[in-house]
Amino acid sequence: MWALIRGIVHMLRSLRRTPGFSLATVGVLALGTGGTTAVFTLIDSVMLRPLPVSDPARLYRIGDGDDTVATGRHGRWGLFSFPLYERLKAGAPEFEDVTAFDWGGTLLSVRRQGAEEAGRPVRAQYVSGSYFSTLGVGASSGRLLAADDDRPAAPPVVVLSHRLWQGVYGADPSLLGSTMVVEGHPFTVVGVAAPGFFGETVRADPPGMWIPLQQEPLIAGDGSLLQQSISPWLFAIGRLRDVAPIAGVAPRLTGILRRWIQYEADYPANRMPDIVRELSNQTIRVVPAGTGISLAGLSMRDQYGPSLRILLAICGLVLVVACANVANLLLARAVARRAQTAVRLALGATRRRIVGEALAEGMLLAAAGGAAGLLVAAAGARLLVALVFQSSQFVPIATTPSPVVLAFAAGLALVTGIGFGTAPAWLATRTDPIDALRGQGRSIGRHSFRFRTALLIVQLSISVAVVAGAAMLERSLANLQRQDVGYEVQGRVLIGLKRLPSTYTPERLSALYHDIERRLASLPGVRGAGLALTNPLYSSWSETILVAGQPSNPSDEASASWNRVSADYLQNLGVTLARGRLFAETDNETTAPVAIVNEAFV
Repeated sequence: MWALIRGIVHMLRSLRRTPGFSLATVGVLALGTGGTTAVFTLIDSVMLRPLPVSDPARLYRIGDGDDTVATGRHGRWGLFSFPLYERLKAGAPEFEDVTAFDWGGTLLSVRRQGAEEAGRPVRAQYVSGSYFSTLGVGASSGRLLAADDDRPAAPPVVVLSHRLWQGVYGADPSLLGSTMVVEGHPFTVVGVAAPGFFGETVRADPPGMWIPLQQEPLIAGDGSLLQQSISPWLFAIGRLRDVAPIAGVAPRLTGILRRWIQYEADYPANRMPDIVRELSNQTIRVVPAGTGISLAGLSMRDQYGPSLRILLAICGLVLVVACANVANLLLARAVARRAQTAVRLALGATRRRIVGEALAEGMLLAAAGGAAGLLVAAAGARLLVALVFQSSQFVPIATTPSPVVLAFAAGLALVTGIGFGTAPAWLATRTDPIDALRGQGRSIGRHSFRFRTALLIVQLSISVAVVAGAAMLERSLANLQRQDVGYEVQGRVLIGLKRLPSTYTPERLSALYHDIERRLASLPGVRGAGLALTNPLYSSWSETILVAGQPSNPSDEASASWNRVSADYLQNLGVTLARGRLFAETDNETTAPVAIVNEAFV
């Protein structure tokens, strides 16, 4: 023990006598390990960190993906209707409970009853009464939803997120038990969820409130999905019992699904032959959900996961370059100390001891570089979050290193220390003591020369590869910016309209939209304005297309994406017509339906 302590003290003194070398080595390692750890911090927050719930390892999602397929070769189900969810829940006794929740949330107009304020848009999520108990979430104030809140005749209640309660309402305790007007309907606030809980999905726009599923018809009105048997809109997560096996759940649920499709679902009669023919392809998987679920286009895991993996690989290459740099520094230091090493060998020191001391010195430098790298990682993670999410109002990503990140950083320091310390230490002893003393430490051995040359080749190759990859990526992004999307983008500005209360009648909405379009077009510097249901580059609706006068054949059905627009929309986008005419103000609900299609459709 004392020998180890004396050795460490000796190494510290040796490093202190060469501050330039020590600072350069620690600085290079700090940048290499810090950059890699910064990216891994984001990967941990977005993809690896479990949900802030009790015992997340017992959570399993019923289904996977974000779609449902009633026919076809790839019939993996991930979304379910409410009637189907109830069948699946009843057929899975291995779970303590199974909760259902809508897949994307809905922006609703919310205000306090009696307050002189306009309704603010709040993202709400419809959930079953067992949502919080199944996930294992506690309440910050009041209580959370229960099974009695999710009955058809239950009084309308709502649970707020801690972020909404604190950020918008200043953590006002009087809000509990008060009435909130949601889409024109009174709801009683019964509780606030625990801080740090933003739902089962890591996303940049998490729910601000949770509403029982049975209240969905109250808000949605005629467009309610609750009792529609073939309208998939719900995800499902179950909490496994302590001693229950999970292996047989998926096959049993698949059997329930197939029987439900064949005998209970209200599919059109003309589609049933095709559905029955593909029935054996319809499956349900049961996958772990302790880290949340993925939603294409919505969850941060799907949005940023691939980019973070690529960035981690790039940082790993930079770390290899940093290790090669440090190995060269240590090798130059070992060459400069060859005479001292030769004397020690001549006096009886073993090569094993000298290699061990050199390796320990490398490990000490790696530990110092790793510690400094944590500071670089903390600053780098915050910088990455600020750059990537500069337009977001809220980022549910923790940049504070978790135990997993700390273990990763420690392992990284250990690997780098061994990686750049072993070979130089070994090469330093590959010299005859007499030859080293005659050369006074100025000669460079054949082995060390080859090794340093190899290190330089590695650094140069990786650096060229990274720079070339960055140049190709920049060129690809530039080409994407210049891509012809079919309409003019220069001088066009996109303005989003928040959801309006359901109390607006179609007549009021039509008048309001016309007024908005007219007032936008009259602004100084604005040449025209148009309204559309969806952003053409973000999303669209898709429908099955049937040709009038031709028999319907489900196997030959085609679909097309569509958008609902105002009369001046296409003209203001600069769309040119190959044939026909643009929409006119006279094309309305009193005239025959008309449409404009693109050349690919024809």
